[in-house]
Amino acid sequence: MEKFSLHIEYRANGTNYTTSDFETPDFKIDYTAFQNHIVLKLIPKTAVEITDLSVTVPYTFGTNDRIFLNGYQSWTDCREMFVDDIPQHTSGLSTPVFRHTMLGASGAYTFTENIKTPGEFSGFSYMYVRNEEKYDLFASLTERTGYTLFKTKTRSNEIIIKKDLDGIVISEEYEVLNIAQFSGDENDVFDKWFAAIGVKKSDAKPMNGYTTWYNYYPHINEKIVHDDLEALSKVDADIDIFQIDDGFQTATGDWLSVDSEKFPNGMKAAVEKIHAKDMLAGLWLAPFGAQFTSKLLKEHKDWFIKQPNGRLVKCGPNWGGFCALDIEIPEAREYIRHFFDVVLNEWGFDLVKLDFLYAAAIIPYHNKTRGQLMCEAMDFLRECVGDKKILGCGVPLMPAFGKVEYCRIGADMDLRWYKPTFCHREFVSTINTLGNSVFRRQLNGRAFLNDPDVFLLRENNMHMTFEQRCIIATVNKLFGSVLFTSDNVGDYRDEQMNKLLEVFRKDDIQILRAEFLPESRRVLDIDYVINGEFKNFRFDLQHGKIV
Repeated sequence: MEKFSLHIEYRANGTNYTTSDFETPDFKIDYTAFQNHIVLKLIPKTAVEITDLSVTVPYTFGTNDRIFLNGYQSWTDCREMFVDDIPQHTSGLSTPVFRHTMLGASGAYTFTENIKTPGEFSGFSYMYVRNEEKYDLFASLTERTGYTLFKTKTRSNEIIIKKDLDGIVISEEYEVLNIAQFSGDENDVFDKWFAAIGVKKSDAKPMNGYTTWYNYYPHINEKIVHDDLEALSKVDADIDIFQIDDGFQTATGDWLSVDSEKFPNGMKAAVEKIHAKDMLAGLWLAPFGAQFTSKLLKEHKDWFIKQPNGRLVKCGPNWGGFCALDIEIPEAREYIRHFFDVVLNEWGFDLVKLDFLYAAAIIPYHNKTRGQLMCEAMDFLRECVGDKKILGCGVPLMPAFGKVEYCRIGADMDLRWYKPTFCHREFVSTINTLGNSVFRRQLNGRAFLNDPDVFLLRENNMHMTFEQRCIIATVNKLFGSVLFTSDNVGDYRDEQMNKLLEVFRKDDIQILRAEFLPESRRVLDIDYVINGEFKNFRFDLQHGKIV
């Protein structure tokens, strides 16, 4: 990588400039460049705003190469691509909508390009090029100075690496890029990357369990929790956790205001019932979020992230629309600390699923980049939760490395196999989350334990064949460490119960190979060893059929 070209667009003293020079009248770039490492440090001579900084590295792509670029956050679709594939991005016509409404707020559409050109793939924090068993991994060594964006141009044999430095004024020495390349086999390159960034392998244990969400959604109550808990407790398998999801609170953001009609005995009583069944108790929260109608937002608008013009930043359409707390404000930090203290220490929950975390860094502010804000938000959550467990969700992944025990690595599972996802790359999608489960597998056990989202075997409130439900269950078992269902297992027939027991059995699994077959580009071919026995599993990702 020592042969790279530099491109910088910046503003200084009220004037915009474009340069490829390492020194200008306004700054100097100190750089270290080796074959496998580039570090750029900007030393300003005056206050500088960087509007675009990128390096272009030559790379010869082969016709048989496969390319993976990590998506923006947990839900963003990402999978291995062929060198001439067209990216599965949003349509060009939709992009203006994303930029001016809440629809695409969970994605990176306000600060990244919308690409629909063959071989031009983009992603965040890391990417790799694979030829058979040989990997070239390109990865950021820190996102604390800003997100690192990768883009491939396979036709011109280039990799472009950009740093998101929006929203900050640099007035002292600042590291603007720190990236490395690792070459070798799959385990070798990812082990080297995690050693380089100082993230030790997770000592968390895999979990089997249940979440209320994918059957009842927010329409939960004490009876549902009791009935499904009772049924689950009778299953002859290791059941580790029972998680109560969204719907217990009167409004998102008002976390200690429990809906007394749904849970008349309160959340502590629910925890005690779960513990009585010898399971951990989990609770869903969106710790930075507050819906428009919440008491929190109505009474404390000054605690929330605002645009430079003073308007509240809208973070998404969920719950009729929501905003995010500004954790730079001491009162907001204290509010968050307090509800975590109650949830974990008074109510007694053992794990919190923390969702919609991207909202903490939806725009740059306080002279900090989005990447810095997200890393500091994850530091803060780890401090608040202490020794209890975190399941992260809706979060840019690298800032979560080493900060959470478990993390979602795909979109929400849908109740049908196929749903068009022209809206945005974070949209609910069974197909996309299965692809993410397979191709983000290298993070499992290194960054955290992967949560591939639920598998559902029930008949009611489902729009899939049983074959499709079994494919999801198999993929989750092979590639995930958090195996959750949302079924009332008391309604299962023998075929469903046998599959549940198979998935919940804690087997020794080693993935040998997982890739799309070139003939179809939609059939996933997986070789693995389970308890010492070689197995192969093939399925058509597009149509949901075992082949």
